[in-house]
Amino acid sequence: MRRNPFGWMSRWADWFEQRGVYVPGEDNHTVDPWRDFGWLIVVWVLAVGGFILFFALAT
Repeated sequence: MRRNPFGWMSRWADWFEQRGVYVPGEDNHTVDPWRDFGWLIVVWVLAVGGFILFFALAT
């Protein structure tokens, strides 16, 4: 089985879409961080991980 980061991102996208996607103008629900800001959270985690990995390999 091959490890493909693009496959992981695709599965993450499918997971977020199955959980629901924020629709602008739909203000009758409570704020759910994973539903409303899921992609932002994932991008932030990947950026922090890449930052740490970069400096770990640079030393």
